[in-house]
Amino acid sequence: MASLRKAGRSFAVATVVRTHGSTPQVAGAKLVLDDEGQFVGTLGGGCVEADAMEAAKIVMAKGGRSLQAYELTEDLAWNSGLVCGGTMWILAERGDDALMVDGRDVLDDLVRAAAGTAQPLALRTRFRRQGKRSEFVARTIEPADGAPTPRVVRVVGTDEHNDDELIDVIAGKPRVVIAGGGHVSLAIMRQAQLLDFEVTVLEDRPHFAGKERFPGATVIEADVAETIASLTYGWHTFLVIATRGHKMDADCTLAAVKTGARYIGLLGSRRKKVMIDEFLREHGVDDDRIESIRSPVGLNLGGRTPAEIALAVMAEITQARYQSEQRIP
Repeated sequence: MASLRKAGRSFAVATVVRTHGSTPQVAGAKLVLDDEGQFVGTLGGGCVEADAMEAAKIVMAKGGRSLQAYELTEDLAWNSGLVCGGTMWILAERGDDALMVDGRDVLDDLVRAAAGTAQPLALRTRFRRQGKRSEFVARTIEPADGAPTPRVVRVVGTDEHNDDELIDVIAGKPRVVIAGGGHVSLAIMRQAQLLDFEVTVLEDRPHFAGKERFPGATVIEADVAETIASLTYGWHTFLVIATRGHKMDADCTLAAVKTGARYIGLLGSRRKKVMIDEFLREHGVDDDRIESIRSPVGLNLGGRTPAEIALAVMAEITQARYQSEQRIP
């Protein structure tokens, strides 16, 4: 959408705002259609998608909004193959309308959130159901709270109608930065990649900084503490310090607390935490920042091997990413 806007092109957005039963797409799925008929995204394919694209073309040309229910019945399946049996509600609107909230264009805000350089944002689209008919009511935007996945919630209901709300969270791809290239770091990288995180590894020893050791990760071979200080930390960036010694861990932690990193995890024992906490106080770090450090990093799952430690670390990071603070004691 930002690229089309920059080029001065018109476009429309079709969004699955609610589903019931078995459907080929989920709430929050989007398709962006430009003024030349090219599109990005999918609503599930078949004639449902084709019909939604026709609705998008109409609103792109004439304005207004279209909110239609598509029942995926056997009759529909004859033409589309979508014999799912459920129902999809698809909202089609002009790009300018989809990006306007309370009289303000929010595209730049959404781009920053999607790039991970700003806090995730929640677009809340309210729509009203009266029998089988639905209509758009309003849209708001606010900092995201909770899991960064689209979901539909019931807002209010009466005997005459029901109001539902699609909460569509815009957030960047999560990233874990691992200070140190040892065995635990390697296991954390593998576990993080399984969870679709981008991974950056910081290491100053050539033997441990080879790209063949960390396939698929960004590897920076340089002074680790200095590199920590130089990085930019997005909203969904998680920093784990797991170097080869207490002194380097302390230097890296001191560099980390002076950055904007929201999540800093320190691998090691509780005794190491006590020692490094004292080191940080001696260097003028306030207690609130010290207390924000996750140390020992990871949920207490009882494991000891590098793979088990990595599982505990990524479990805690996943919990923090979804803003759940029910930590295991």
